[in-house]
Amino acid sequence: MGNYICSKCRGPAVFRMRHHRLAFCQPHYLEWFIDQTARVIEKYHMFAPTDRILVAVSGGKDSLALWDVLWRLGYSVDGLYINLGISSEDDDYSNESQDYAEDFANQNGLKLHVVDIPQQYGESIPQFAARSQRGRIKPCGVCGLIKRHVMNRVARDEGYDVLTTAHNLDDEAAVLMGNAMTWQVDLLQRQYPVLPAEDGFTRKVKPFCRFYERETAAYSLLRGIEYEEDECPFSIGSKQLAYKDLLNKMEENTPGIKMNFYASFLNARSAGYFIPHNQADNEQSRELNKCPICGQPTASEDACAFCRLVKAG
Repeated sequence: MGNYICSKCRGPAVFRMRHHRLAFCQPHYLEWFIDQTARVIEKYHMFAPTDRILVAVSGGKDSLALWDVLWRLGYSVDGLYINLGISSEDDDYSNESQDYAEDFANQNGLKLHVVDIPQQYGESIPQFAARSQRGRIKPCGVCGLIKRHVMNRVARDEGYDVLTTAHNLDDEAAVLMGNAMTWQVDLLQRQYPVLPAEDGFTRKVKPFCRFYERETAAYSLLRGIEYEEDECPFSIGSKQLAYKDLLNKMEENTPGIKMNFYASFLNARSAGYFIPHNQADNEQSRELNKCPICGQPTASEDACAFCRLVKAG
């Protein structure tokens, strides 16, 4: 990568970060990445050394990197892969992604839970989406609903203290931009690196929220982690990808603008902005019931959205 030198040992660098004004050789980048993850965990009080942690694993670079880092930091951490049944004539996306997750677990002697949606519930994500409200809900919306339900169920039933996801800075900044564009205040209130356990929901954390996507990709590449490189075929044309492209163009001209955008939001949120003026009304509006079918929390007085979707089949 040109003539850049490692910021720590002054040897040849293999990865440069303009926004940090840093460059590292392979060993020192891997060391820096793990150390920065540990700092984020401590900064936001994500979990304790004694907690049992479940990582949502997609088979991609971010989630496998997160599992690898937490394991190397000495945490008790298992993985969860949800097979969504997504495939096409040219690409068996879900099964190939599962292979990468299983290979990583086997190579490192780690435990992986696998939930196969078509086997367990009789339909794949595309099939659920095709019949949900006569196909008016896009597969991504159905996918999010099902994954949130399954992740919380497995974490709860298997006794995990924390559920971690590998959302990176690019993900968080794109979501923030989308929510801010239309001032989705209820969503802005909940966007944070930690969602506490409450009302039957397992604690959820995002240890990679301050890493650029290219940084997690570099970690996986330099660590030698094999992962699914293809994006989900249903993500093509999504609004979030459009926001990512726009933010990437801004980042090219102003290195660090994505970090500044997200970090400034977190600072404003911590200062009390985006918090309801009437906390009592907010708590009342969030009062949840227990789904009579699955037992998970729901705002509905009847079955939760997930159970209604499955039952309608």
